[in-house]
Parts: sequence; structure tokens; C-alpha cells
Amino acid sequence: MSAETSPRSLDRVAADAAQLRQAYRAPEILRVVNVWDAVSARVVAELPGTAAIATAGHAIAASHGYGDGEQIPLDLMLAAIERIVRAVDLPVTADLDGGFADAGETVRRAIGVGASGANIEDRLRPFDESVALMRAAVEAGEREGVPFALNARTDALVRAGDRPRAESIADAIERGRAYLDAGATAVFVPAILNAEETEQLVAGLGEQRVSVIGLPGALRAAEYEALGVARISYGPMPQNVALGALKALGTDLLADGVLPAGVEQLNNF
Repeated sequence: MSAETSPRSLDRVAADAAQLRQAYRAPEILRVVNVWDAVSARVVAELPGTAAIATAGHAIAASHGYGDGEQIPLDLMLAAIERIVRAVDLPVTADLDGGFADAGETVRRAIGVGASGANIEDRLRPFDESVALMRAAVEAGEREGVPFALNARTDALVRAGDRPRAESIADAIERGRAYLDAGATAVFVPAILNAEETEQLVAGLGEQRVSVIGLPGALRAAEYEALGVARISYGPMPQNVALGALKALGTDLLADGVLPAGVEQLNNF
């Protein structure tokens, strides 16, 4: 998409990216409640304390009837990201899965629809290949004049199999250091991390360099913040909570229930 038809000019995307990178570096942890469409983005954007909008790739794919892991066509994913960008006035960081076969081109196109940052996952590819993937994403932003905020995801823990946990933590640190050297803003290590493991990651990668996910059983955001973590996100879980509420309501209505009083009107555009 050209700059003329983009929902945001390249200058605006660059400014958003600088703002997003600054949010990663702040001593306060960057809390992002992941969204999957324009209306969920609008609701989250209006919440006090929201500094940026983060998409959930799994949730966007599911909302279009696809499974996770790049089953959704890239064009459709980018169209969903563009609608989210148009719905809010905040920096948007997108989940770009594993880069859709060409991380540099995917980032270029994501910038074209207004994204100022992204998650890209290494999927535990060979080390050199993974570093090249992250470097390609960063360099794509540089060519567009955008200090793209790459939250480089390593699957060293979630794809570890039977490998000892300590080895996986060491692998995450080794990979993460290389991704930071390649220009990534932060290193995303998805897993349920306890305080000791988080301390090891922060010691190995630096304060305000580690990004975590808030899953059941994880620490609270404030606890991660005290340990020097840069960002916490929640992946597809907000969508699951919303769908759970829909399921409960539907069950009640189909059993001859009634809508509860005082339902807030949130789907206005």
C-alpha cells in the first residue's frame, strides 16, 4: 500500500514507532491488552492507561475462521491490522507470526498499513536463520525511515520439548542477545515465567529488554515491572474471555433468559 492510501503517513508511523520504543524503555512496564478487530481496539484504546494497541495474531485468525500459525492469508491479516489502525489514535504493534516467509517484505507492508512495531517469532529455527529473520525485519523499517519497534519472539521455552528448563533459558538469552544486536527493541519470551527465571532473563538481556505474556499462573504485571521487564501482553486470552462471556450469555438467552439491565453500548462507530 502506498503512503498516499495508507491510514497513516510514514512520518506519523515513524513518530508512533519512536513513541512505542520509548514506552518499552520506560521504567513502568508497558501493559497491552491484545485486540483482534476494530471494535475491540476502540474499546481498549479508550481505557485509562492504554499507551499502545497490540494485535493478537491467533485471535485475528480465529475471527476470520483460520487456525493459528500463518494459516490466515497475509493480505487478510494486513487488512485486519489496517482496520485496527484506522479505529484508534495510538501506536499499533502487530503480531506478524513468523514473518509470513519474508519478514522484511511483511514488515514493509505492515508499515504501509500503519503498524509501528511487531512481534515476529523465531519458531526455534536454526540460530543464524533466526538472527537473519530479525535483522531483515529491522532493516525493512530502516529503509522506510521508521524506527520499527520489533518485539523479537523466541520460542526457546514454548518449543523446548523435553529439554531441561535451564538450557532453554540459556538459549533464550543467547538468541535474545543476538536479536537485540540485530536491532530488536525487546525480546519476547512467551512462557509462564517465575521470578527466578525472569531475573535470569533480565540479567542476561538487560532491564527494559524482556517482554512477557500474562497467562494463568504467571506473575502480576507489577511484579514483572519490579524485576525490570519491559512489556506484558496477553495474546489471545482477552478474546477467549470475551467469547466466554458471549457463550454464557447465549446459554442463558437460549434457556429463555433475558438481557441483563444496564448493558453498556460499546459497539458504536
